[in-house]
Amino acid sequence: LLGGILVNRELIEVFSEIAREKNVERSELGSIIEALFLHLVERERGDASNCSVIVNLDKGEFEIYVEKDIVEDIEDPVMEITLDEIAKIDSEMANDLEVGDSYIEIIDPMIFGRRMIYMAKQFFAQKLQDVEKKYIYEDYANRVGEIVIGTVHQVQRDNVFVNIDQAELRMPKKEQIRSERYRRGDSVRAVIKSVEITSRGPDIVVSRSDNHFLYKMFEMEVPEIEDGIIEITSIARYPGERAKIIVKSHDRRIDPVGACVGMRGSRIQAIVRELNNEKIDIVNSSEQSEVLISRALSPAKPLDLYIDDDRKYCIAIFDDDELELAIGRAGVNINLAANVTDYKIDAFGKKEYERKQKEQETPLSSIENINTDLSSVLSKNDIITVSELLNATEDELLSIKEIDEETLESLYDNVQTFIENNQLAEQEPEEEDSSEATEEPVEVDESNTESDEAEEASVEPEEEDSSEAAEEPVEVDESNTESDEAEEASVEPEEEDSSEATEEPVEVDESIDKE
Repeated sequence: LLGGILVNRELIEVFSEIAREKNVERSELGSIIEALFLHLVERERGDASNCSVIVNLDKGEFEIYVEKDIVEDIEDPVMEITLDEIAKIDSEMANDLEVGDSYIEIIDPMIFGRRMIYMAKQFFAQKLQDVEKKYIYEDYANRVGEIVIGTVHQVQRDNVFVNIDQAELRMPKKEQIRSERYRRGDSVRAVIKSVEITSRGPDIVVSRSDNHFLYKMFEMEVPEIEDGIIEITSIARYPGERAKIIVKSHDRRIDPVGACVGMRGSRIQAIVRELNNEKIDIVNSSEQSEVLISRALSPAKPLDLYIDDDRKYCIAIFDDDELELAIGRAGVNINLAANVTDYKIDAFGKKEYERKQKEQETPLSSIENINTDLSSVLSKNDIITVSELLNATEDELLSIKEIDEETLESLYDNVQTFIENNQLAEQEPEEEDSSEATEEPVEVDESNTESDEAEEASVEPEEEDSSEAAEEPVEVDESNTESDEAEEASVEPEEEDSSEATEEPVEVDESIDKE
């Protein structure tokens, strides 16, 4: 008996020591030991449904009990026992029992043997691992949205695995910055995007391309954001390439753009370096949509903006030699401006827009292949010009008795052909007469944008030079509104200018919406 007690205590001490190393709570350890011995009983006897385990971690003791029914003839030795067998174990107890009663039998752990002890070690290790996974899941599930720093452990084609203490975090390819390359042992900073439990353990996904990562970086570098004085209202990104953010201040004394840039660009440059030289445009917020969109289109400066606030739609007109700058490489600038303002923005050069205006005003009756009967029917329904046709919905057109789907499709095709032919007719003489004039601005625009990009990328190690690159969006924003400093003092002039831009668009916007 003494030997059995010593064995029990040694087992409990071993289990407790392992649990301490794994930071497993005592309550969890007790549950694991109970499950362990029930598992051993089941492997030894085939059934453990009538067994129970009592663990006393303080005393270092545990006992295994089996409850059996007392019968005259045994049919199931695991679940039943006779009075004669009980008498062999404890004769006095047998005298106090009768058939139909229950008998509690104590199982000696020594019966399990070495093979069972080896299985117990495996089972215990597995259970500890499960508890560790549970702890990791509970810890990280409450930290979604936080920035963490880990070490790259493994790099695969579609995933980068990052270790933080005992936890393994996964950064999928779509959550990585495309221009970055990761190597084993690299330190990496990312935001926790999601945590899910799977059969293999917690799946903790981190991201460097998510908009929230950029937000948290600004929160770290700009105390006014963390304190709630400055608010980031919108973010749009092409990770590793360019980003635009809209900021506003809840304190009239604090310039939100200047606070985000920092002294000599110190704050913004720290973020740019972390994001692998991703260029960041900081846009001062405005209640006036025309002012906000104009700033968001920086570094290009629109000549006119035609805005439909109800439909969140804007037409931006630029000098022909600045259109490419407004659109940006692969449409990056115009798309970011649209995403960050939540407006659909169509950009046109001045000449192209004037041509489209003429097309919109063309009577349908003058277009080839549209017969007079059809144009007459449309005219009776107040649809006379191309713009009026394109502004009408398909349901409205199909509600006209004389127009079916086939007729409507043919009508659209003829109008589209007319527009394309006009476009080709204008392009041919322009290519011959003004190719030199048009090619030159394009080259200048590209060189300007490339030099701006090169300047920001190359000066980041030097704070003095980099401040110029970081403050560049500030200057652009100020130029769009004739200075941010004077914005509050000169709201009325801006409203007057903007009203001119918004009164005229009503007709223009409707006329080319379909196009």
